Amino acid sequence: MSSPDPQVRAARNRSTSSTARGPVVAVTGAASGVGALLTRRLVASDEVRQVIAIDERRGEVPEAHWHILDVRDPAIADKLRDVDVVVHLALDLDLETDAAARTAFNVRGTQTVLTAAAAAGVRRVVLCTSAMVYGALPDNDIPLSEDAELRATEEATGVGDLLEIERLARRAPRAHPGLNITVVRPAVLVGGTDTALTRYFESPRLLVVAGSRPAWQFCHVEDLASALEYAALEKADGEFAVGCDGWLEQEEVEELSGIRRMELPSAVALGAATRLHRIGLTPSPAGDLAYTMHPWVVSVGRLHDAGWRPEWTNEEVLAALLEEVKGRHTVAGRRLGRKDATAAGAAGATVALLGTAALVRRARRRRGL
Repeated sequence: MSSPDPQVRAARNRSTSSTARGPVVAVTGAASGVGALLTRRLVASDEVRQVIAIDERRGEVPEAHWHILDVRDPAIADKLRDVDVVVHLALDLDLETDAAARTAFNVRGTQTVLTAAAAAGVRRVVLCTSAMVYGALPDNDIPLSEDAELRATEEATGVGDLLEIERLARRAPRAHPGLNITVVRPAVLVGGTDTALTRYFESPRLLVVAGSRPAWQFCHVEDLASALEYAALEKADGEFAVGCDGWLEQEEVEELSGIRRMELPSAVALGAATRLHRIGLTPSPAGDLAYTMHPWVVSVGRLHDAGWRPEWTNEEVLAALLEEVKGRHTVAGRRLGRKDATAAGAAGATVALLGTAALVRRARRRRGL
């Protein structure tokens, strides 16, 4: 029997090598943000056989195989055939999105992805929530164990959605035997993000609630993408946190940022935040303030045990955040124009927090209050 043609042999070797290279990974929300970063990392990895990119628009990673659809569409199951791992990053945590619409997208999307993955024979789904699900509470350990109870309430922006995603993650293996779930919980995420916590650093003064003990732990999006790659390659599984090593005390943040504090009694700060949000003057509910008052620093021990290390320090991420928000002006979570910001600074920090009486009266007149 004659030996195969050398070109045939080479093709077979390439096929065998490709099959041995690792999993087929699908990424939802692949066109932007962390999803785009992860997709670029995966297509460049020798440990990944193929990358399936799913989003409502095509991204800028031509090496991936793109499917354009809404993750709530049950047709996603057909796109996950022959996929080994799904990393679900199609979440809407935009401060300006209507809360009901945001929840409908986040929860329904996650439900659909989990069901579709199970139907398609996917062996693992990686979900990304936030360390915010642990809750920001005055009696929190520093750092919190990754096994700590999830004590967050649904009072902060998007946290209710994240808690429901966590519940879906815990129920999924019972509903879909054979489907493994990994949950990744980043600390304060920085790098092209816009959240109540990043807007905190756009204010003319850093609000400090009297008697609170803030502690800051950041996570750069590049480090989150590398941690998600670990999860996609099954180098880390279960539930784990990701962020910089250690944390910064409030005094260190003020020294590094050069932004002075504004200290207010708890009742004043929380009461003002509640009123301003209720009349639609600010996008952030009062629950967001807790994450600037109390510690929610987390251990990243499981990733460390897997061999992962962050590329960024808390000090470096804070510097990057300050550079990113330079020129933006926010008071009580509301973006201001240059003229408004100058007036707010001249009026003093307390007046700025309260949003100014004129703005409050104007908002009330519009709503007939």
